[in-house]
Amino acid sequence: MKFALVSIVIPVFNEEKYIRKTIQEVAVAKTCGLRKEIIIIDDGSRDKTIEMINSQVEILSKKKNSITLKIIRRKDNEGKGAALKLGFEKTNGDIVIVQDSDLEYDPDDYELLLAPFLKNQADVVYGSRFVTDRPHRVLYFWHYLANNFLTTLSNVFTNLNLTDMETGYKVFRGELIRKLGSKLKSKRFGFEPEITAKIAKIKPLKIYEVGISYQGRTYEEGKKIGWIDGVKAIWEIVIYNLLID
Repeated sequence: MKFALVSIVIPVFNEEKYIRKTIQEVAVAKTCGLRKEIIIIDDGSRDKTIEMINSQVEILSKKKNSITLKIIRRKDNEGKGAALKLGFEKTNGDIVIVQDSDLEYDPDDYELLLAPFLKNQADVVYGSRFVTDRPHRVLYFWHYLANNFLTTLSNVFTNLNLTDMETGYKVFRGELIRKLGSKLKSKRFGFEPEITAKIAKIKPLKIYEVGISYQGRTYEEGKKIGWIDGVKAIWEIVIYNLLID
């Protein structure tokens, strides 16, 4: 299959400090020669996020490039999963990348994430923070243990051998994620175990992992996911693998 367009879906909520730089870096990131479609879903931000987005849209619209920009605004905050579901529906790309809005994940890694599609006809690629020699900010030990536990638990149910189920860098064939996206139930961070359970049930799919860099944030810097989300993820792994298709 020949790929021409990559869609980059960016859910954002109250990220006035980071979203401008995120858009700038996504816009210039290399994508193996593929054209870019950037879809930003503002999930009910109450700070100056939308102003920052609009300023960058205006700047990019004046430049001669092949980037297509789509901005979607939600009145109320519903969560990452709900924002991604809406964003996936609006994509046209042959490949779709999920990009968090806070630059914990580096757009310079796009070509690493795209390579398995171009070389190996991958269907899904996960960017792993734990099998890489790329820069990795040292942060919370308990988050590391929680990620390992949740990934292992997910693997028990899916029979996949992932090293980082909770990664924010997930990449899909466009037609696959548009089909699966319409069926998503989780509105928050349950997106990660839910989409993993869904792809594991489709046989056969070519699923790859590649090592990525990671610039994690502290809670003082605006990190949103917490221990309650980790506890919920245990239940979500169970229900999305055993009870909900």
